[in-house]
Amino acid sequence: MEKEAVRRILEQVAAGETSVAEAELALKQTPFTDLGFAKLDTHRSLRQGAGEVVYGAGKTPAQIARITEALQASGQTRVLITRLSPEAAAEVQKTVAFSYYEAARLGIAGGIPAPEAAGEIVIATGGTSDMPVAEEAALTAEFYANRVTRLYDVGVAGLHRLLAHIDDIQRANVIVAIAGMEGALASVIGGLADCPVIAVPTSVGYGAAFQGVAALLSMLNSCASGVSVVNIDNGFGAGFLASRINHMGQKSGALPRETGE
Repeated sequence: MEKEAVRRILEQVAAGETSVAEAELALKQTPFTDLGFAKLDTHRSLRQGAGEVVYGAGKTPAQIARITEALQASGQTRVLITRLSPEAAAEVQKTVAFSYYEAARLGIAGGIPAPEAAGEIVIATGGTSDMPVAEEAALTAEFYANRVTRLYDVGVAGLHRLLAHIDDIQRANVIVAIAGMEGALASVIGGLADCPVIAVPTSVGYGAAFQGVAALLSMLNSCASGVSVVNIDNGFGAGFLASRINHMGQKSGALPRETGE
């Protein structure tokens, strides 16, 4: 159930248009929808502020379509589908309307909203080969109503490319630094920025890169303060976390903290 739906119920109670018992029943109604092969968390938006995301890898097109339809029927107007192959996307689009972004392997049903957060998220990559992970992060952040600036192919092999965008780096509210090979980009950006930096190691690189493990270990050992690390190739996780950080301070209805004398 979306927060807007809960607010409407509470407004109806306040206006005397529905009883407390009816409102309580509406709020208690099944917190998940059982499809047999999946149990959809329809109260996730109410708890976490963001609805359930569909992980497409390993699911059949029929399952993805059914899950997406059920989420929308429950009131989740926009649905994000990650790790969706072009073949599966073509099949799902026969029954569900959504936009497909092949580079990021993302499907978005319900469209991308206008930015709501005041801050800006910068997505930077070491190389062009990191762009699929970067686009997953960027589109995820945009799906959650953030302004995103993309800085692609600004790796440390040509540091002047990154320094040409120093204004973007210093203006950002959150930066997602995405790199394979030795993963040095995150440390460099961490030493230039005054905001949180989310490092994403990618599986790009030759044999000793160990499919991203080398970059992961480099980022975990970053000497720059304020750098956190997500899993290898996890653009979605980075984009989601960046959105959470970017929306901090905009929560409404929070109770003031009590302070002691």
